[in-house]
Amino acid sequence: MAKKDQTYKSALHEKDGIEPPETLNKNSAKSIKFKRKRQPSVDDLVTGITSGNITDLSRAITLVESTNQTHTDKAQKIITSCLPYANDSVRIGITGVPGVGKSTFIEAFGSYLTNIGKKVAVLAVDPSSTLSKGSILGDKTRMEDLVKDKNAFIRPSPSGNSLGGVARKTRETIILCEAAGFDTIIIETVGVGQSETAVHSMVDFFLLLKLAGAGDELQGIKRGIIEMADAIVINKADGDNLKAAKSAKIEFNRALHLYPEKASGWSPKVSLCSALKQEGISDVWELIEDYLKTTTTNHYFEQNRNSQNTFWLLQTIEERLKSNFYNSAMIKDELQKQVELIETGKTTPFAAAEYLLSL
Repeated sequence: MAKKDQTYKSALHEKDGIEPPETLNKNSAKSIKFKRKRQPSVDDLVTGITSGNITDLSRAITLVESTNQTHTDKAQKIITSCLPYANDSVRIGITGVPGVGKSTFIEAFGSYLTNIGKKVAVLAVDPSSTLSKGSILGDKTRMEDLVKDKNAFIRPSPSGNSLGGVARKTRETIILCEAAGFDTIIIETVGVGQSETAVHSMVDFFLLLKLAGAGDELQGIKRGIIEMADAIVINKADGDNLKAAKSAKIEFNRALHLYPEKASGWSPKVSLCSALKQEGISDVWELIEDYLKTTTTNHYFEQNRNSQNTFWLLQTIEERLKSNFYNSAMIKDELQKQVELIETGKTTPFAAAEYLLSL
């Protein structure tokens, strides 16, 4: 019987002398083995984020941006766990027309802030490819120095199909960055348009970058943005542009007096700077500090944060209702039928909408 057992075992025993093929790349094997490791749990990521681990922060933001339901559920648990560590930051929105020098300004401004001991997170909403829907990630290449700063974190987010190019998940990303210890959050918008309204609803201070002598195109849009701005900074105020910039400063100061008084009790200011030469950057920060002192003293800062939370509550409800509606299998089927009826003139868009909403 013992002999049979020995024979049975030897039949399954691998022959001696078999070696892995020489063509096998050992580094590749290690890489494959690494990829098979378990994904970090919610607790792992929260611990990492609150400890200031940038890798865990990036992983959590990726989950926030994902449309996968499993990822979304995991992201919500992470955000809920991070909330007690959030809200201790200054949120600054920066906008301006393409070519105004937003990236150069943010790099100079961010570097100044890290030099005075701040931890800066830049959330740059990046234009998405219309074909792949992927992010171009341009800001990481334009902010070469800031991206290397250990006290700075730059996260380009694909704008996708969201209104005005503002990523819908930016607000949740703010919470994660605050939990990771970043005390200054800068949100850069794609350009000028409806995106400014969305950014304005999630920041404490809204800064508009302008150029001298750039013309007065898009008056309606510009007027709306100027009304939202807490400061206007005229960039590229150097060399031959300095004289024109000073004249523009006087004009904007006159224009600001025509606008209604802000609920914040703050009078918007106009400042000059040259991001390229890093001149006037400290003046912009001093201006923001004055704003924070004013709004903290009169309690507007806290009131504004509460109003923003209410706004985002309603926005979230609207988005969830819309998502649930269009993802319903019955609605998808009935919607196609109603479209066909509209195309053949057998119903109207309004009647079809009423029918679909009544299901």
